[in-house]
Amino acid sequence: MAMAMASTISLCFVTLFALHSSFFVLTVSRTSDSQEFVVELDHSNYTHFVSKLDFLIVSFYTLGCGHCKKLAPEYEKAANILSKHNPPLALAKINIANEANEGLAGSDGSISIKIVREGGKNVQEYKGPYDADGIVKYVKRQYGPASVEIETLEDAQIFLSDNKIAIVGIFPQFSGGKFENYTILAKKLRPTEEFFHTSDAKLLPRGESSVTGPLMRVFKPFDELYVDTQDFDVNALEKFVEKSIVPTVTIMDGDQRNQRLVDNFMYNSNSKVMLFINFNSEIAASFKYKYRELAELYKGDSLSFLMADIDVSSHSIKQYGIKDDQIPFIILLSDKTKYLKSNVEPDELSPWLKKYKNGELEPYIKSEPIPEHNDEPVKVVVAHTFQDIVFNSRKNVLLEFYAPSHKDCKELASVFEDLAISYQRDPDVIIAKFDIFANDLLHDFEIWTLPTVYFKSADGNISPYTGYATKEDFRDFIEKNRFKIADEHLDMKDEL
Repeated sequence: MAMAMASTISLCFVTLFALHSSFFVLTVSRTSDSQEFVVELDHSNYTHFVSKLDFLIVSFYTLGCGHCKKLAPEYEKAANILSKHNPPLALAKINIANEANEGLAGSDGSISIKIVREGGKNVQEYKGPYDADGIVKYVKRQYGPASVEIETLEDAQIFLSDNKIAIVGIFPQFSGGKFENYTILAKKLRPTEEFFHTSDAKLLPRGESSVTGPLMRVFKPFDELYVDTQDFDVNALEKFVEKSIVPTVTIMDGDQRNQRLVDNFMYNSNSKVMLFINFNSEIAASFKYKYRELAELYKGDSLSFLMADIDVSSHSIKQYGIKDDQIPFIILLSDKTKYLKSNVEPDELSPWLKKYKNGELEPYIKSEPIPEHNDEPVKVVVAHTFQDIVFNSRKNVLLEFYAPSHKDCKELASVFEDLAISYQRDPDVIIAKFDIFANDLLHDFEIWTLPTVYFKSADGNISPYTGYATKEDFRDFIEKNRFKIADEHLDMKDEL
């Protein structure tokens, strides 16, 4: 079992949306088919291969990753289909367990998928589906033009369905600075958004049909259904899109038709306000009315609002340590700070948020009790002791982020125990574990899957562990990366 790397998504969002989001990591490994269509690349052939292509999808994987094994057949199937495209489109894979591959396509050593364009000059994150048909459809769209022209009513009916977000530029002619800026935006945001352009607004559904532009219109299946802007500064256009594609109140109810909007809420840069209630309760209607009223009041105030049904958000409830008798509850995430109120009533929503705006709320930190006796070989780290043990101890610390009930964490437990026993006589090394669901993670460790292991050397360097989960491999990694405090003392004596 190889340890999985951290993703670029912060823990609080991973735990909140992991069970409902379509955002899963896709990587690839070897299949049983005699012919493989996914191209294996590494540091020795990457540059030569990529330099010949204008477009390539690259997956960074490890052999022991569960997601990699599960999703590999879909990736291979998609590669087979895309190899028959005119022209053929390639899907590739790179094993990130090989440290020499780090940095290829901008990789930081994390499991991920990249869209590589222009012979490697332009790299973007893959943000499409992960079933074979979805991959094929998404890749074909990414290969095509960043913005597609709408020339007929039939085009508009095909491209602008009522249940999706679409961005359309209206221009009297497809040239000039404003059209160029719109094209720049389309190229930048194309991994997540669909862009179109037309010279005839009469072809478009809804809105004023007599406009000639230049104008950008965002169609959406919520709130006011479409919004327009005529500010064609690229940064202004990007901010307008980011703001427009998030509803006043995002609903998380398990309906896959809402999943795209939940994803938009997750990636939005605003602080997040999330209300968790039972949608079938007698007070649900009152909550929905009051919460919508609150969201309207603070709209445009760097806050985004989500309402989640507890029946589809049990993962979140577990993450925040909420018991059944504490629901409904509301939580606000601002940067790395969290504020929470349980047993909230509809009329308490507005006063609570006003206290936050006035700086009158105390941050919420979930932590297990500090152990009275922490003398087992594997030391227990909790939120309240994290800083002292991991950062202030001047020790080399190998730290496992885990969940006690997780299958892979259970398998790793005996390995970690044996490893810790082997270091019991070494005063400079700590083998420790941190229950990710029982404690808040207040530091910059990003967790995508469990277990995840990091190493903090005594001189402060932090390294993710991506090798195999054996005692020998862990020990080799520690010895390679540890800072020897005794050597530091000798150096000081030499200087004296």
